[in-house]
Amino acid sequence: MTRILHILDHSLPLHSGYTFRTRAILRAQQALGWEVRGLTGQRHSASGPAVETVDGLTFFRTPLARRGGPPLVRELREVADLAHAMEGVIRSWRPDIIHAHSPVLNAMAAQRVARKHGIPMLYEIRAFWEDAAVSNGTAKEGGLQYRLTHWLETRAVKRADAVAVICEGLKGDLVTRGVDPAKIIVSPNGVDMDMFGDPVPPDAALRAKLGLEDAEVIGFIGSFYDYEGLDDLIAAMPMLVAARPKAKLLLVGGGPMEAALRTQAEGSSARDAICFVGRVPHEEVEQYYALTDILAYPRKAQRLTELVTPLKPLEAMAQGRLVAASSVGGHRELIEDGVTGTLFAPDDPAAIAGALAGMLADRAGWDARRATAKAFVKRERNWAVNVSRYQPVYHILLEKGVRPHRAD
Repeated sequence: MTRILHILDHSLPLHSGYTFRTRAILRAQQALGWEVRGLTGQRHSASGPAVETVDGLTFFRTPLARRGGPPLVRELREVADLAHAMEGVIRSWRPDIIHAHSPVLNAMAAQRVARKHGIPMLYEIRAFWEDAAVSNGTAKEGGLQYRLTHWLETRAVKRADAVAVICEGLKGDLVTRGVDPAKIIVSPNGVDMDMFGDPVPPDAALRAKLGLEDAEVIGFIGSFYDYEGLDDLIAAMPMLVAARPKAKLLLVGGGPMEAALRTQAEGSSARDAICFVGRVPHEEVEQYYALTDILAYPRKAQRLTELVTPLKPLEAMAQGRLVAASSVGGHRELIEDGVTGTLFAPDDPAAIAGALAGMLADRAGWDARRATAKAFVKRERNWAVNVSRYQPVYHILLEKGVRPHRAD
């Protein structure tokens, strides 16, 4: 039985798009009969034992060394500590393949250990670390840190035995860096249909509690980062309410922009139509999907959003919800305008209001669009199907690589 060790930034029990994708991959691989384990680095912030089982998945943890230091020195220490932890897992568990997931620090540690032990390694990129840093405000595009991280990423990709990316945008970028396209597979974001494919009915009591009775509900469920464009969505609400007086905006989640967004909403003429719920337990998320008519994703136009596909629109489609999103590259890979969803110009509150008002006015087409979108997810973005993309790559790596000796 093939053993796969996944090297991760963080994992369950933390909740994020990153951990949900990891859970989906590992669970689907287990269903195929593979043995899987995860090893998290020092950025996994949840307390817990050195070996932890969550949702039937086993994770090893890198001990927290709690060593500070200036940038670069700190990151090099993270790489060294993760590599040391990896050595211990390899000695005790003997994996056949190392599957390292971004950020690039994980790939650097994994490549060091994989080469030493003759284990083939696949590097999976979910987003380029340098672009994520720009979006989070911790780096400047074109700055020294950005250029260094870009160089490290390119170096790691070229040294990996195989590369996986979550979308065509990332693949295209790597090809422009001189990476052989034959070395790259696309393993797109997907949905666990066992979890999201059977939506719950609306909760009348919750609807009343939130003041959404007889409302046309626009929803956003996720993290409040600047690049998500929620400020544009709030700015669109006065125009939308003018066209559709029953329209209300339901914001579920939290993040760095929450305080600023609440302040913006309080100063809006449509403040009575904007409802902040805050963060909710993951097991309750479906209840909020059930209250919405349209899920809106107004991501801003920038390098990260042009290259990377998000997970949330797929979950919304699986839940049978209508989807409206900005026409950035990451959304265009997921949504066919007028067929599985509606696309509008990014960074444009008036375009958002116009698109949403048009959708709310066209109820006759809702059922057909919901069915088409859900069928698309089930057919092309279901993890039970997506995970099979790894199988031929793993097979090639095992045929080419030097498999470690295992007593069992």
